[in-house]
Amino acid sequence: MTKYIEISCKTACNRVNSNFLPFNWDLNIYRGCEHKCQYCFAVYSHKYMESKNFFDEIYVKKNIAECFEKQISSKRWKKSVINIGGVTDSYQPAENKYKIMPEILKLCIKYKIPISVSTKSKLILRDFDLFAELATLVPVNITCTITTVNENIRKLIEPNAAPAQDRFNNLKEFSRTNVNTGIFIMPIIPELTDSYKNLSMLYKTAKENNVNYAVTTILNLRGETKINFLNFVKNKLPHLYNKIKSHYKGAYVNSTYKKHIYNILSTLEEKYPLQEKETDYPNYEKPDDQLTLF
Repeated sequence: MTKYIEISCKTACNRVNSNFLPFNWDLNIYRGCEHKCQYCFAVYSHKYMESKNFFDEIYVKKNIAECFEKQISSKRWKKSVINIGGVTDSYQPAENKYKIMPEILKLCIKYKIPISVSTKSKLILRDFDLFAELATLVPVNITCTITTVNENIRKLIEPNAAPAQDRFNNLKEFSRTNVNTGIFIMPIIPELTDSYKNLSMLYKTAKENNVNYAVTTILNLRGETKINFLNFVKNKLPHLYNKIKSHYKGAYVNSTYKKHIYNILSTLEEKYPLQEKETDYPNYEKPDDQLTLF
């Protein structure tokens, strides 16, 4: 039984210091995530909370919209891209109850804030009109993480997330707007989601649904993620336990395996080229410190 714990926050957006990410700020409405993805990199975040149950105790930042407006209405705010839900999904089941994202999106429209959102939920379509309106004003980027087209595997590793076809449908619907759409094929899990057949179907289906780009990453096993994921494999997929571990030297896969996967991905990128969307925003002034959204 999922427990919701309402809390207050002091700041809505947190600075992200990275040379690799196309945004400078991150906003997370929730702490913890009900999707229960067994490879989740964010399980460490509950170290800082009273609860250690990342999947079943969800902290809700009830005043985040108020804090958000205070932050982005400041004269010091430079309208940089905000990544919404970089740690936990903003459209997890809790959002169906609390309905905080529409408040955030309305503020983005009011202040013309460019955003990037990633989700594994079909609930995002509830706010289709708000995203479509914002995308006529500033750059808007929506991605769906889709790791496999095999529903049996998906139910094991992402039990409470939407089926892959629902996520592709999200992207298809948003492709009808100015929104730039992407697929996160990540993480690629050795021995489980790394077959040529699976990866090929992901690229092929992305192409068929007018997705603009794909981002790929092989599973890293660090800290709490390593403990959680390997315990899951040992309990649910014991026949793969030794095979999966054999690909790793510490937290990262070995160079031979990495080269093998990247060769497959390179072939698929050529076979199913995705076209980035070019949109003109005549009334939008890109700030000097803004990183490109695309």
